[in-house]
Amino acid sequence: MGAPTVLALPYPAQGHVNPMMTFAQKLVENGCKVIFVNTEFNHRRVVSSMVKQQDSSSPDEEESLLKLVSIPDGLGPDDDRNDQAKLCEAIPKSMPEALEKLIEDIHVKGENRINFIVADLCMAWALDVGSKLGIKGAVLCPASATLFTLLYNIPMLIDEGIIDSDLGLTITTKKRIRISPSMPEMDPEDFFWLNMGGLTGKKVLQYLLHCARSLHLTQWWLCNTTHELEPGTLLFLPKIIPIGPLLRSNDNDNNKSATTKPMGQFWKEDDSCMSWLDEQPHGSVLYVAFGSFTLFDQNQFNELALGLDLTNRPFLWVIREDNKMAYPHEFQGHKGKIVNWAPQQKVLSHPAIACFLTHCGWNSTMEGLSIGVPFLCWPYFGDQLYNKEHICDELKVGLGIDKDENGVVSRGELKTKVEQIFNDENIKCRCVVLKEKVMKNIAKGGTSYENFKSFVKAIKE
Repeated sequence: MGAPTVLALPYPAQGHVNPMMTFAQKLVENGCKVIFVNTEFNHRRVVSSMVKQQDSSSPDEEESLLKLVSIPDGLGPDDDRNDQAKLCEAIPKSMPEALEKLIEDIHVKGENRINFIVADLCMAWALDVGSKLGIKGAVLCPASATLFTLLYNIPMLIDEGIIDSDLGLTITTKKRIRISPSMPEMDPEDFFWLNMGGLTGKKVLQYLLHCARSLHLTQWWLCNTTHELEPGTLLFLPKIIPIGPLLRSNDNDNNKSATTKPMGQFWKEDDSCMSWLDEQPHGSVLYVAFGSFTLFDQNQFNELALGLDLTNRPFLWVIREDNKMAYPHEFQGHKGKIVNWAPQQKVLSHPAIACFLTHCGWNSTMEGLSIGVPFLCWPYFGDQLYNKEHICDELKVGLGIDKDENGVVSRGELKTKVEQIFNDENIKCRCVVLKEKVMKNIAKGGTSYENFKSFVKAIKE
């Protein structure tokens, strides 16, 4: 049989497209063809950021092995794509049909038959589409195994009365709970759907339960994690197959010409920060990045900016183009550099970086852990709250940043925590030890490496 063709379908958000793209590029490196399906809205962003990024180098073979295509997301042209409630309502109404049509059109053209579907856990309904067309599939969870397990166990939590049957918008217990004796405790108030706002949370949860119903259609439950990071969770739900950390090859391994272009980014990466980092002393820079969703109000933005000034240390701060906040007039910022979007893995690997001030999204968490950088944790919403607990309390490689009684992180709190982490040799040591363990997984013979190889072998058969 020739190279199998895999259809890859991420959930339409930057933090989901990135790991799926990394996964797709790994499939290409292992002799598969990939058809990567974004929503039309995100497809346009990805293609335009790639066009801006490209120099006029010759088209490489990856173009033909990894094809970017799109289907509509069911929203109107002016709808806000960050509105999770709208998105989760629109997707199941229109995307399954659009996906089926896309696959049938590809088959009619006869260039490639799709042999396999890899769907984001939050797009697992695609397994039903596949099953209808006789195509097998897998799910890929771009978040932690803990999140996967929580989602899988929502029906059990409803049965046990921990979540009310009106879909979890009230929590019936104030106590911390354990989904299994082998897992760390969770605070029900941190359940990811609760901090999205009532109606949004309910719609997101309804949608995810709809996705979870399709999980029985595959035995391939892949997850961007490793045994060392979540041993108890993987013990409790052994169906979850760790294949992490999913890292962009080009940032670790310069001889891989196939993956030199950053694909899948919604914004153009600003590489000028790399030469700026070259000018900074080793271990001196605070890297500040809050992912693709976090938005601050003006007051919090001011405190953050003035807090960075107060630390009196060099900082690299990522502020997305969609930021509407003005810099406070007292902000000097002379020790820092500000960019709209950074090549994060490259940045974190730079010897000048001392610490990572992060929203604790799982991709950022995995990148930081793989590079051995201490974390300052400032979660925004969703699973970031337990990622923070995991980093600080279980792995002990970071410090949480606390809000005051008005729910604001003050400039003083920021300065205090930055000082603390810069001077904490124990955390730095644990980061290095954990990095070694995590990276062993993707080295030849490592658990994640072998799991990925078995997966590719199964597709090829």
